[in-house]
Amino acid sequence: MKDGVNGVALGVFIFFFLAVTVVGFLAARWRRAENEHSLDEWGLGGRSFGTWITWFLLGGDLYTAYTFVAVPAAIYAAGAAGFFAVPYTILVYPLIFTFLPRLWSVSHRHGYVTTSDFVRGRFGSKGLSLAVAVTGILATMPYIALQLVGIQAVLDVMGVGGGENTNWFVKDLPLLIAFGVLAAYTYSSGLRAPALIAFVKDTLIYIVIAVAIIYIPIKLGGFDDIFAKAGEAFSQVNPATKAPRGALAPGEAGQWTYATLALGSALALFMYPHSITATLSSRSREVIRRNTTILPLYSLMLGLLALLGFMAIAAGVKVTNGQLAIPQLFEGMFPDWFAGVAFAAIGIGALVPAAIMSIAAANLFTRNIYKDFIKPDATAEQETKVSKLVSAYGVASPTQKHFGGSAKEIPGIGEIGYIGLTAFVLNVLVTVLLTLVLKAVKAPEGVDETRPEDYTADAGDPGVQVELPPATAGSAH
Repeated sequence: MKDGVNGVALGVFIFFFLAVTVVGFLAARWRRAENEHSLDEWGLGGRSFGTWITWFLLGGDLYTAYTFVAVPAAIYAAGAAGFFAVPYTILVYPLIFTFLPRLWSVSHRHGYVTTSDFVRGRFGSKGLSLAVAVTGILATMPYIALQLVGIQAVLDVMGVGGGENTNWFVKDLPLLIAFGVLAAYTYSSGLRAPALIAFVKDTLIYIVIAVAIIYIPIKLGGFDDIFAKAGEAFSQVNPATKAPRGALAPGEAGQWTYATLALGSALALFMYPHSITATLSSRSREVIRRNTTILPLYSLMLGLLALLGFMAIAAGVKVTNGQLAIPQLFEGMFPDWFAGVAFAAIGIGALVPAAIMSIAAANLFTRNIYKDFIKPDATAEQETKVSKLVSAYGVASPTQKHFGGSAKEIPGIGEIGYIGLTAFVLNVLVTVLLTLVLKAVKAPEGVDETRPEDYTADAGDPGVQVELPPATAGSAH
């Protein structure tokens, strides 16, 4: 790591950060609707996004800064086990091709903004809707905080993050500023802000990956040398565990963990509220179907990105915190100006998903807690105001605490009980067993306000508005 602040890289980083900040605030005027005081407008962009906007929005939502830092960092630390992220993003798209168009249809027919809205309408239960909302909020808040890891990593490498003994306020001040600005334009522009910024973010990411996958191997002597050096490094024994540091391919003991982690991640991805928020912003069922066929392009990019972990080893990158491996690789291999571009791509890659996640969490609170239990007669304008306020709070007060890794053993049952598999099995058992028990005791099933035809309705059908009209030039706002 270079001594002091990397002024050139930091200057480029700040330039792109300011550029996306301007775009974020200008997004409030993009395709402005007559009635902007509604969650449909602020929280779902008027349900009007086409194929490409939705593609960039979902890509910016699902492939986050933490992904770009953590996946190659996992390869750097342990080897090919970190590639689990590639098959799981491939497994998920056939699944969402099946059910997301149906969720879109019923949500547009009934005006659902969140998954909890659908649960309340489908099962007639505010209690179940509340449970889903609280679970979604609790799952999303740490995910927002994880975006800090990506920004903190690039700030540390540029010399801005400070050392271990730096005062916490000084160390976190750049992050507080970044997420304060994010909260401001999220409040102002809603989902339109990350939708526009996602174009910048993904363009930068694709440029950086294209350059890195060609330029760095040339400097390191080709992929043969890269894999040879990585294999040699992984064969060395870790003094703490008395086992090899890692492997170019998962060993027999790790294959079950790898497979279940990939499957479980695929099943969970579109249970996150922010994934559904981006989906419901689409203007038709066909937009969702197209996106499920082109989103795997991001998985291709992710596979190439993961190779950077091997390159970091071959380049001799030595860090105690694996999250710094890839930013350190970029600073060591790229000219300072292009390192700044790469750092900006990671930084902006944190802002986009954090904005969508905060909006999704705010929508859940407003619709399924505030309106259902606190103020049932809330107007659309009041709903929007509460959601805006909650999203500013959500991004400005993140936490980096984590409860444990997916392979963490559970006391008492040892290796067979690692958290990832155990959580999956328990969820299946609870779902199946409770369903049988409740049916046996003839528990009331609730009133279903949906009908079979609601699940196949498309834009333009009766009760399904195509798109909220944009404001005219003479409209007052």
